Amino acid sequence: MIAINPVIYADFPDPDVVRVGDCFYMISTSMHMFPGAQILRSYDLMHWEHCSYVYDSLGETARQRMDEGHIYGKGMWAASLKHHGGMFHAVFTSNDTGHSYHFTAEDAAGPWTRQPMEGASGAPAFWYDPGLLFDEDGCQPGSGRVYVAHGNRTVRITELTADLSAKKADGLDRVVVVDDNPRLGWEGSHLIKHDGWYYLFCIHWRPDAMRAMGCFRARSLDGDFEGGEFMELDLDDRHAGVAQGGPVQLHDGSWALFLFQDHGAVGRIPVAVPFRWVDGWPVVDAVPKYLNLPTSRPDYQYAPLYASDDLRSGWSVLWQWNHEPHLDLIDSDEDGLHITTDCLAADCTQAINTLTQRCFGPRCTAEVTVDGTGLNVGDHAGICALQGCFAQLAVTRKKDGLHLVYTRKDAQSGEIITEDDRPWNGERLRAAFDFTRDTVQMAVQTGDGWTNIGQPHQLVYRLDHFMGCRVGLFVYSTQAAGGTACFRDFVYHVEEE
Repeated sequence: MIAINPVIYADFPDPDVVRVGDCFYMISTSMHMFPGAQILRSYDLMHWEHCSYVYDSLGETARQRMDEGHIYGKGMWAASLKHHGGMFHAVFTSNDTGHSYHFTAEDAAGPWTRQPMEGASGAPAFWYDPGLLFDEDGCQPGSGRVYVAHGNRTVRITELTADLSAKKADGLDRVVVVDDNPRLGWEGSHLIKHDGWYYLFCIHWRPDAMRAMGCFRARSLDGDFEGGEFMELDLDDRHAGVAQGGPVQLHDGSWALFLFQDHGAVGRIPVAVPFRWVDGWPVVDAVPKYLNLPTSRPDYQYAPLYASDDLRSGWSVLWQWNHEPHLDLIDSDEDGLHITTDCLAADCTQAINTLTQRCFGPRCTAEVTVDGTGLNVGDHAGICALQGCFAQLAVTRKKDGLHLVYTRKDAQSGEIITEDDRPWNGERLRAAFDFTRDTVQMAVQTGDGWTNIGQPHQLVYRLDHFMGCRVGLFVYSTQAAGGTACFRDFVYHVEEE
């Protein structure tokens, strides 16, 4: 079965893949989206579908609920996913709390259960970009030890207690790799044991901003690690470097790296890279555009990773909320999805209860009906391209009635510009994304068909959100809370490569 790199043309950064039986499971960074720590599954490493989320909420801070600020650019990062002792284990950090979290499940589809995890002297653990290793001693299962590789610039290997709840007293805790690169140096640790060697795979962000993959090895975890960069390859002439991720063995015994590449406004996209072992080292010949990897289920039909949704009986599992939602303000009935405001905001990036899906390349289009009957004066409800330099098309109530207002944040100047304001007599709103140019074009449907609103808006991937652009459905109040918008008949189309 032939597939094309990137294997998913959407934002699934910092991937970690584990194979259990004939099924691959992948976890990636969720940042400020809830539910979080999405698990995907595949039978060939090339095609993927939704499996579960590890958590609905972390319940940690008001900012995660956007009550006292926000956690843009922070949140859940770079998980390690393992299967050991009949259980799945997911460990990750949340960079707004400075804590690490450990969840377990008997089945990757859930339910997932949060387990205690502490650092030294009972303080919260913080294992940056953790890479777990369950190291059996060759005797009976469960008699081994567990380690985590972690850190950036300085990467350490630390031994944990058998239940992962804390650093093991008098256990191994040592520096493996050091790089004082003013950027990030080594990070994104993945730790495996293969053929009598311990291997540490890391990403290396070089001073010239090109990313490379590195590999270090040692005969024992307390021995000397040797190695360095082994792969500096690009995909689609992005000069971004395919890197960060780890190795996985395929059904036929061959191996592949599952990595990501920065790909502009659409985000950081997963890329599969076959490799072979030569004299105990990974060797990559190229990042192939076309893949043909072994599969155990060649006739399996994968469900899409995006969804159209009438929004009349809840919402699809593929939606995620921007920050932890206030569910008491959300309802769904035969008319659609009703969202009520309980605070004031200035634009869609501050709106509580914004419902999102990932954008997909190379092009995708989303449209929705917005009922503004329940809006108060000063309320805005509509569709947006959600990122720091956002664009939003909103039904807005003014004193003289409903209007259609197009607002965007300019990527160059940072200025928030209202480009169009007209009386509302439309039916549906549309956002058309083109990630060959990193633009979005807003439009309104009336009895005369679709009419573009404004010019194509330039989308830019930046670290303020640290996430690929998303399509969002939002409502917010600027004068008095309590207004309600109703969304229904969301239609999502993705142009496949």
